[in-house]
Amino acid sequence: MEKLDPKKDGATTNIVEKNIERMKEFFPEVFTEGKIDLDALRETLGDYADKRQERYSFTWNGKARARRIAQTPSTGTLRPCPEESVNWDTTRNLFIEGDNLEVLKLLQKSYHKKIKMIYIDPPYNTGGEFIYPDKYQDNLQTYLKYTGQIDEEGLKLSANTESSGRYHTNWLNMMLPRLKLARNLLREDGVIAISIDDHELHNLRQLCDEFFGTENFVGCITRATGTTTGQDAGKIGSSLDYILVYQRSPEFSLSGIPMSEDDEKRFAEEDEIGKYSVLQLRKTGNADRREDRPSMYYPVIAPNGNEIFPVGPSGYESRWRFGPDTFREYKSKGLIVWKKNRLGQLAPYVKYYLEGRTKQVSNLWNDLDGNKKGTIEVRNLLEVKVFDNPKPTEMLKRIIQIASVKDDEYILDFFSGSCSTAHAMLALNKEDYTNRRFIMVQLPEPCDRKSIAFKAGFKTIAEIGKERIRRVINQLEEELIRNTTGEQDSLLKEVADMPDLDLGFKVFKLEASNIKPWDADFDNLETALFDAVENIKPDRSEADVLYELLLKYGLDLAVPIEEREIGGKTVYVIGAGALVVCLGKQISLEVVEGIAALKKKLKPEVMRVVFRDSGFADDVVKTNAIQILHQAEIEDVKSL
Repeated sequence: MEKLDPKKDGATTNIVEKNIERMKEFFPEVFTEGKIDLDALRETLGDYADKRQERYSFTWNGKARARRIAQTPSTGTLRPCPEESVNWDTTRNLFIEGDNLEVLKLLQKSYHKKIKMIYIDPPYNTGGEFIYPDKYQDNLQTYLKYTGQIDEEGLKLSANTESSGRYHTNWLNMMLPRLKLARNLLREDGVIAISIDDHELHNLRQLCDEFFGTENFVGCITRATGTTTGQDAGKIGSSLDYILVYQRSPEFSLSGIPMSEDDEKRFAEEDEIGKYSVLQLRKTGNADRREDRPSMYYPVIAPNGNEIFPVGPSGYESRWRFGPDTFREYKSKGLIVWKKNRLGQLAPYVKYYLEGRTKQVSNLWNDLDGNKKGTIEVRNLLEVKVFDNPKPTEMLKRIIQIASVKDDEYILDFFSGSCSTAHAMLALNKEDYTNRRFIMVQLPEPCDRKSIAFKAGFKTIAEIGKERIRRVINQLEEELIRNTTGEQDSLLKEVADMPDLDLGFKVFKLEASNIKPWDADFDNLETALFDAVENIKPDRSEADVLYELLLKYGLDLAVPIEEREIGGKTVYVIGAGALVVCLGKQISLEVVEGIAALKKKLKPEVMRVVFRDSGFADDVVKTNAIQILHQAEIEDVKSL
């Protein structure tokens, strides 16, 4: 029975090794004795290799090291906290408390190319926010010190001020590894949206161009914040911030936004199909001349029998909006109507209906409430002002809508703050009765002891986020109860056959692995030998170990887990038999035979089984266990 190696199996995906494997698949000829021959690679790439010494590039001090940080595996784990969660047994939403760099590494196996939308609101680098001191070799240890889990004094962080001499560099070194890891999690049809102000907009744009590709730039949204910063007589104050939007690949398709009441007023006419408006068949605005699209200059027959050509206001030859084949199709469907234009001339118009119609997204969002509304939303929920300028939920709803996030698809926010993203998603789920899923990640950044938040009982920003989600859930549950018992329950009648809304979230916290590493030397040999026998840390539960195994095997943290009793021992059946875990002691062959029977009953394509290494009654039972499971066609059997 193969034993899980804490240093090998206890670490997250090694991104460098994965990339090398892909290169071997596509370019096997460039490898010599397991190493890459750079000259051979350049020859293979041909004209695509840039050999110039002087070329356009975006670089800064520490960029190479920041890349290496992203590639360094994490040896941490995520410990479940049911006591801080809501509806733990049924929910599929996640809140993860920890350093987002380490958490992103831990999510690489389980959520690779599974996230539909990422939204982040990172530090704007205005001099007041801290920049987390990522370490190349010991970032998990740095985090444990910061949270006081190792050193009682913790690790104090300072603001990134312009006087530091590394103002932009520090911020870029913080952002680069996180964006690199985030891209790995996006689906092919996924999208990332990043809020930023003008301090780092230009740098962030270049950084995103590098990681997502200039061809995948969707747009830069300018948003009115409703507040003005930098009110210095010698400078221009800023009342705007920005949202950079990038797609993972061309498979992403931007959705429109819902029509407003004013928009709907344009659909003043109605027929048997529904409300509609009309649009001139003649193209107006840019590229409206015959020479722009010659094939769209042709005659159409008016009701009076006359031939009508597209003619511009000053008499120039114009063009129609589409070609003759489409015109004939629209006419056969009754979508062409004739009416007088502004010049009093009979002209063709095209019907377009209100039902199912959305509005094209503009890059100027000045029609939404600003950050004051976001502050009020949090204050109303938590009863005190505990967070400065959180993003308003209506803004985040719009981002979710244009990203076209559908039922059972993930939204990730790894700078979640007060969890405005989770609030917006839950509210939107209730509006359209869709179960989108969220993953919120937040560092337990301490609240200032003099702050209102600390005086209200919140020790960290993460605690604010969790409590906000709890209160949003309570509020939505109350609204659903009122709708059910009141007269205004038309929505509930429409969705009576749909599954219940997911109003809950699982809390996990970043900590060091549950498994002791083998690290023996002459001074600690006796302790190390004992640990080799019982290598699970004494303060860790079976649930802790179980969720670490989910991460190592690349399974969803919200995957259904069934507990069964076999031979007096608890056996965990995960993902309908994809993984079976028994961490009990004094395991008998009755337990092993029961697990083998599960393979035949559940019929998973592949079943993997994990035992506690010291859990077998004796070596004979352990040896026979392997044979029994192999006979049941269970080949992947490991111990820890």
